[in-house]
Amino acid sequence: MSGHHSARGRRTTERKGDVRERAILDTCEALLAHKGYDAMTIGDVAQGAGITRGALYFYFGSKQEVVTALVARTVEHLWKRSRATAQTDEPRQAIAAAMQRTVELWNEHGLVMRTAIDLSLTVPEIGELWNHTADLFIEAITAVLEHAGIQAGAAPDQASAMARALCWMIERTFYHASQESREKLQEASATCEHIWLTSAGLIT
Repeated sequence: MSGHHSARGRRTTERKGDVRERAILDTCEALLAHKGYDAMTIGDVAQGAGITRGALYFYFGSKQEVVTALVARTVEHLWKRSRATAQTDEPRQAIAAAMQRTVELWNEHGLVMRTAIDLSLTVPEIGELWNHTADLFIEAITAVLEHAGIQAGAAPDQASAMARALCWMIERTFYHASQESREKLQEASATCEHIWLTSAGLIT
């Protein structure tokens, strides 16, 4: 995944290939905002990254591969946030922090996440990435619910089943809110936080 190369060893400068790959992915994310997935072309990506189409094919074989790599880079951020949620001991603080981080991620990378959701059923690699991300969030939400006193287990009134429902409810709520405005994202966060707190038995 993009971003791993710069963390290897004690190297202080990036290789040219790392810089180009990041430029390709950054351009792809910008094009999602300006053109959308269907309208943008591999030529657009190459031009925006300042390289030829031939050079781009050295890194990625198709537009779909570029978008898959972009989704992979974005979900790395999501995975880090899910781990941070699970590591917070106090349930109310964990829930509030998780929802704030969710708003930040949708503000920063909402177009990528919407594209991932849209393509998850038709592009197997993206579907696998997105479902794995959901599983990690479900684990994190389960941990918060169990810390709040919800019984562990997969029955409808137990932590893992409740966490799964909460995860997909949060995804749908933010997906729709992100199509409108940043204010709607804040409203979505408040709604999801209230439902999560209620599910955890922390408010009535």
